Amino acid sequence: MEKIKFYSANTIENAPFANKIPSELLRNLKIVAQMLPFRVNQYVAEDLVNWADVPNDPIFQLCFLQKEMVSAEDFSALEKIYQAENLTSSDKAAAIYELRMKLNPHPAGQNTANVPTMDEETVPGVQHKYRETALVFPKAGQTCHSYCTFCFRWPQFVGLNDLKFATDQAKTFVHYLKQQKQITDVIFTGGDPMVMNSKIFSQFIDPLLEPGLAHIQNIRIGSKSLGYWPRKFIDEDDSEKMLDIFRKVTNSGKHLAFMAHFSHHRELETELCQQAVKKIQSTGAVIRSQSPVLRHINDDSNVWLKMWQMQLQQGIVPYYMFVERDTGPKEYFSIPLVKAYELYTSAVRRISGLGRTVRGPSMSAFPGKVCVEGVDTIHGEKVIILKFLQARNAEHCYKPFFAKYDPEATWLDQLQPAFSQSKFFWE
Repeated sequence: MEKIKFYSANTIENAPFANKIPSELLRNLKIVAQMLPFRVNQYVAEDLVNWADVPNDPIFQLCFLQKEMVSAEDFSALEKIYQAENLTSSDKAAAIYELRMKLNPHPAGQNTANVPTMDEETVPGVQHKYRETALVFPKAGQTCHSYCTFCFRWPQFVGLNDLKFATDQAKTFVHYLKQQKQITDVIFTGGDPMVMNSKIFSQFIDPLLEPGLAHIQNIRIGSKSLGYWPRKFIDEDDSEKMLDIFRKVTNSGKHLAFMAHFSHHRELETELCQQAVKKIQSTGAVIRSQSPVLRHINDDSNVWLKMWQMQLQQGIVPYYMFVERDTGPKEYFSIPLVKAYELYTSAVRRISGLGRTVRGPSMSAFPGKVCVEGVDTIHGEKVIILKFLQARNAEHCYKPFFAKYDPEATWLDQLQPAFSQSKFFWE
């Protein structure tokens, strides 16, 4: 059994692959890592990255911070902090905090509008944005096997307690769920809940299988572990115990959905990943896949086509193509909505009907999940057609609406209503 090894910005020079990273890229990584999180393990670096194609390799872009991921102005400020010898640690922290606050650390009302209350107190580590679905953030799951450079939850990983979501108060979130009979789905997220061991994870799962929570029909696990550390389900000391938890859920009659984050088909190509997929499926769990569409990583319809085809071959259900959220290094990764729609349609038209379960491109914006449905000309006006797949107001779901055609817009708040309307119907 191979044990996982983590490398941070402070230890990356000791990694066996460090000599494969050009010195300038390594220095830039350390500078940017003052502001954004960096963590990688040996599996990602040795089995997924194509070092002959660095820095353009998509997995390298996915996991290794680049100078261009922050603005030129912010990089200059970070470089001065990095070089400064007369700054105290508290002064450095304050300067970096100010830079982080420019990056919209909690988009779409995550730490305000999404947080429920019970008995006039907020419920720690829970978000409840959509009527039927609640998100739970276990405290022990607020890290990952490797960090994605695009991650919209980057504030969870930079040591800012006021930006963290986490709960170790299982009884509190269970009590909330018991009161909310409309909730059918619980999503364990983070970070990555699969960094937890089976003993800790079972403390969150077991209460959901008890009487009083029969209305919880579906349990979802949002995880990048299949792509970043498939050994979690193969040959770790705890692997079989974790799989037994999955079996316990499915044997109880509840549906277990493993929401796998795959950003590139290369993550699916390793024998370890394919073994781990079969292990999870053997428990009765269904694996669904999702990822944002990202410049420098998967902004090519052929990449999506191959990824979806491989997922279908392995019995994975393509579920979502997301739009990169408006937080963190968004300018580096985001692409126009119209371009995202073109990539989606180009790929989805070429896969089997079994793969057309995938929805997108979808924005997880403040009012809900908004999907780009098409581009057309209606009554002489070129428009972008959209609809809600999920919404804070459930009555808005699947109601189409129209925005003026804008080939540069990358997010919902950059769009204007079509047909001389002063605002969108949901505003």
